[in-house]
Amino acid sequence: MISIDTFKRGLNKGVTTLIELSKILIPVYVIVELLAISGVLNIISNFFEPVMSVFGLPGDASLPLVLGALLNVYAGISAMLPLNLNVAQATTVAIMISIAHNLINESVVIKKVNVNPFLSAIIRIVCALLCGFVYSKLFS
Repeated sequence: MISIDTFKRGLNKGVTTLIELSKILIPVYVIVELLAISGVLNIISNFFEPVMSVFGLPGDASLPLVLGALLNVYAGISAMLPLNLNVAQATTVAIMISIAHNLINESVVIKKVNVNPFLSAIIRIVCALLCGFVYSKLFS
């Protein structure tokens, strides 16, 4: 049975989680918007366009992939928001980020359980690229 106390605890945890996620989502979103307005995102997009086109993605989709891989899923996904990706493109990026995310921090944890962190990161990156490629070919 749900009591008032249970509801209050759940609400408190929900608000706390919202605040914690906002500390990542809002700054990343603003930075990506500023990069777009300043034209820097265009330069990044043009540079990565050939590689991203293999996955059916625009060049600027490289930014969420890099942020997701180096930081975390939330940074990668928040960087996707201002890019106006279609559903297939957004799903491709989300799949790739979900496989190869937070590589630096997770490599530290992986090393503590006596697994080669470089090999683990390479496997995750290769799997992300493969899954992104396959998904883009099936649904783009």
